[in-house]
Amino acid sequence: MTNFQILASLGWTPFFQQQLSLEEWSNACPVRVASVHRSCISVQSDTGSFSLPVTPAMDTLAVGDWVLLDSQQRYIRLLERHSCFRRKAPGTQREWQLISANVDTAFILCSLNEDFNLNRLERYLTLVHSSRVQTVILLTKADQVDHTEQALTMVRELDASLDVLALNTQASDCAERLSPWLARGQTIVLLGSSGVGKSTLTNTLMSAHHQQTGSIREDDGKGRHTTTHRELVTLPSGALLLDTPGMRELQLGGCDTGISSAFADIELLSEQCRFNDCQHDQEPGCAVHRAIESGELSQRRLNNYLKLNRENAFNTSTLAQRRAKEKSFGKLVKQIVKDRERFKAS
Repeated sequence: MTNFQILASLGWTPFFQQQLSLEEWSNACPVRVASVHRSCISVQSDTGSFSLPVTPAMDTLAVGDWVLLDSQQRYIRLLERHSCFRRKAPGTQREWQLISANVDTAFILCSLNEDFNLNRLERYLTLVHSSRVQTVILLTKADQVDHTEQALTMVRELDASLDVLALNTQASDCAERLSPWLARGQTIVLLGSSGVGKSTLTNTLMSAHHQQTGSIREDDGKGRHTTTHRELVTLPSGALLLDTPGMRELQLGGCDTGISSAFADIELLSEQCRFNDCQHDQEPGCAVHRAIESGELSQRRLNNYLKLNRENAFNTSTLAQRRAKEKSFGKLVKQIVKDRERFKAS
C-alpha cells in the first residue's frame, strides 16, 4: 500500500487533508493517537506505531485525534476534529473530560438483564447526538432473557430512525451482523456502562482475547469495570474500534443540540404549547401534557427530558465560569510579565 492508503486505513480523510498547508504535507508527518497515558501517548502512522512523551507543548489529546509531527517526531499541532465525545469530569471538578475523537459510528451497548434502563440509554443518546455521529443501539445478553422483542419495541419508540439490534456479544455472527458499520478505515466507539459486554464484543470482533472480561454481580445484574483505558485497535475487517471504560457517572454539559435530537418528539410538541416559555408543569394549554394524557408520550420520558435539561444547563454554566476564570487569570499573568519587563527596562 502507498503511504496515503495506509493513512486512509487509519481513518485519514479529505477533512484532515485539507487542513494541511503544502509545506506541512511535504515536511510534517500526520499520526493518529491510539492511546493516551499520563506520561506518554501511543500513535499510529504510515510508517508504524510508536510512543511519544507527553510535553507541555501538547494540547489535551483524546484517543482518535490526528496530530502533526516534524521530522524529529516533535509535536507541531492538533488537527481539527470532525467529532468529539466529552463529558463533564466526574465529581465536583469543573472541567471537560475527553472520551474520544474523530469517530464515525457510536455503538451504544445496553444490557437486557436487570440493568436495562431507558433513562440511561437516553443519556448516552444525548451525548452521541451532540457529536453528530451515526448511532447504533446494541441490546446485549439477548441469549439470557425472554423479553427481547419487548425491549426492542421500547427502544425503537424512543426514535423510529434508530438502528437497533439485539445480540449475544459472544456469538460468532456478530461481525457479520455489524458489518455495515465495520468498513475499512471507519472508526467505531463502544459506549455503555460497566458489564454490558463492550470488552466481550471487542474480543469477538477481534477473534482474539484482546480485552479482559469480567463477571456480573448476581444481586443486581450490574457489571464490573474490565476496560481501564481507551485504546484504538484494528479489526480484521480493517475498521478501527475504540472500547471505553464503563462510565458510572456520565454528567452532561454543552449538550443542547444532543438533547434536542434525543428528545425530538418532546421538542416538537413544545412548539404547540400555548406559551413559548412553557415548563410543561401546570401551565394551561401544554401540548406535552396533552400527549401524556392521551398515551402518546410517557411521564418517564418527560421527567428524564426535564432532568437532563437541568443538569446540562447547570454543568454548562459552571464550565463556562471556569473558562472565564482561566481566561482572566491568563490575562493577569501576561500583564504581570509585561509589567516586570517594563520595570527591568526602566
